[in-house]
Amino acid sequence: MSVFASMAAPGHEQVCHYFDADTGLRAIVAVHSTARGPGVGGVRIRAYDDDEAALADVLRLSEAMSYKAACAGLHCGGAKAVVMAPFPADRTAGMHALARAVESLGGRYVATEDMGMSESDIALLNEVTRHAVGRSLAAGGSGDPSPYTADGVIAGMRAALRAAGREPAFDGLRVAVQGAGSVGLAVIERLLAAGASVVASDIAAEPCERASAAGSTIVDNEAILREPVDILAPCGVGGVLNVDTIPSLACPIVAGAANNQLATDADGRRLAERGIVYAPDFVINAGGLINVSDELDPDGYSVERVRFRVAGIESTLNTIFAEAAAHGETPAATALRIARERIAAGR
Repeated sequence: MSVFASMAAPGHEQVCHYFDADTGLRAIVAVHSTARGPGVGGVRIRAYDDDEAALADVLRLSEAMSYKAACAGLHCGGAKAVVMAPFPADRTAGMHALARAVESLGGRYVATEDMGMSESDIALLNEVTRHAVGRSLAAGGSGDPSPYTADGVIAGMRAALRAAGREPAFDGLRVAVQGAGSVGLAVIERLLAAGASVVASDIAAEPCERASAAGSTIVDNEAILREPVDILAPCGVGGVLNVDTIPSLACPIVAGAANNQLATDADGRRLAERGIVYAPDFVINAGGLINVSDELDPDGYSVERVRFRVAGIESTLNTIFAEAAAHGETPAATALRIARERIAAGR
């Protein structure tokens, strides 16, 4: 499939491939929508099997960012950048090369953190371009977005419990958290503090050790999808909800922080057919975007405003679950419809 065909179906505005001869940096930036404001999205540094896999990833992720921003009511659109690993050995030179690529888009893309990036990397980007957010608190930025993503997930879990006809409280619940990175660990800590018991997993040993030290029981990363729990929280890789895994899920609710949890749109229907309440990922995991995008506010970053908007994820999901039931839709389809309507109105 051609690049143009790949862009057309989800309605991308722009896709740019960059190669910097001096550093060897290879990157793709995809701008899905600027209808509601500049496209905000993280820079993901990872190894891909080939260029086509990198393109597919950046197109999917940037589209999800548009829907995430729209459902959160933010004045920004969706975009994403992927950088093919290995990153240039000279970190500063590589980040400056990436920043020149960001700057060339004239503010249509605002970069922030994702896999393989840190606050110090954002600081390096800011040495060349102002179109990067996620600066440290010391630099007047929003700091680590992980706690706000986790807060949003907890708020979304309460809405999902309510949609499943249960009390929106965690005391005595058993929750499975797949992926114990910075966000997953923050979710685990909040669940334990609220009285839940947690089983956790990760593909790496160190996150599992941190989750265990926090009070979780560690299980196999694939087997965790079959654990009998009240809530399954995918907080690692995407695509874990698919035709193979959904039949063996042993939970009434799926609500987690991972991006692109559904392998295909049909998987949302498969969950519904099993009576499993699914909190659409691009709604429940919007806390990090809410936090970093607040740096773009003309009045400057406000932690009070961020906390208010993150808490609003619960009411947003309450509305989505209610509309889905009223229209005979899946929550995923309802959230997608709402997001697209808002984007169209912005355009």
